[in-house]
Amino acid sequence: MRYLLFLLILCGFIACKEQGASKATHTVRDSEYKLAYNVLLDEEADNYEVFTMRLDGRDKKNVTNLPGVEWTYNAFGKDLYVISDKDTTHRWYYLYRTNSEGTKWEKLTDFRLADSWINTRKNGTELIVEPHKSVDTAFYIINYKGKVLDTIIPELPYFSDANFSPDGTQIVFRGALQPFKKDSGYLDELYIMNADGSEMRQLTQYPKEDTTALWYNYHAGPPMWHPSKNFISYQSKQNGKSSLYAVTPDGAKQWKLTDNDSLQQGWHRWSPDGKWLAIEVFDLENKQFHIELMNWETKESKIITDTTYRFQQAPVFVEIDH
Repeated sequence: MRYLLFLLILCGFIACKEQGASKATHTVRDSEYKLAYNVLLDEEADNYEVFTMRLDGRDKKNVTNLPGVEWTYNAFGKDLYVISDKDTTHRWYYLYRTNSEGTKWEKLTDFRLADSWINTRKNGTELIVEPHKSVDTAFYIINYKGKVLDTIIPELPYFSDANFSPDGTQIVFRGALQPFKKDSGYLDELYIMNADGSEMRQLTQYPKEDTTALWYNYHAGPPMWHPSKNFISYQSKQNGKSSLYAVTPDGAKQWKLTDNDSLQQGWHRWSPDGKWLAIEVFDLENKQFHIELMNWETKESKIITDTTYRFQQAPVFVEIDH
């Protein structure tokens, strides 16, 4: 009897251990991802919508279907984050959470947001956002329900587009020594700091001899931290063309990340496993904007949008909500 009881306990322990191991090693298959991206549906009405599609370009769907402006700048798991003016006046944004089908909506912030990229840490339970300058000049760290947990104030006249490091202990963002893009000498660079705002330092160094970036171009565009490699990617207009560049978190190495002879490259996002790189690509005359998907291991890439819409931008990866 004691032997039988021992066997039952042992079998139960093994089963629990195997179940725990299966959870620890669970990964999301490529077929379970969609890309969400921003589309200018009606230029005259200034109507932007969020679309989703499969990684092969199938099943394109408008998941917002609202008048005004909806833009996505982040997703985590099955949560898709959208800034929207749907409950206010035109281009007065609040933050909402939905899913890849746009069937569940939750308003997260009761304060106005800036037009800025958003990012998550701690398994999606915390986000970093930028309130509108009429609310505060800072970054806010908020919890899953939108409550402000911390206020980070970089000591710069301009800052935007914050991104957490994969372990959540650092923040990389765009910053400048002048507050407005049209100011003489405005030059946005990437800066990095600890998650509490301490030890801020400049990361990138735009080539001094390069004068091809116009006032509205990025010298250092919104940063994206690779989830497993030790570098941060960003767009930059250099030598008359917008391309993707990279820098290590210590700033010791800075290089051109990708080459595309025929198209410019802009907003982009890494898949959570680092296997895929989704890039907004556009011609030299800015006439047509597409979403391109690149296999980072093989460097094979394919444009997965068509010409139904001119502006198709800012892709993010979101898990399919079955």
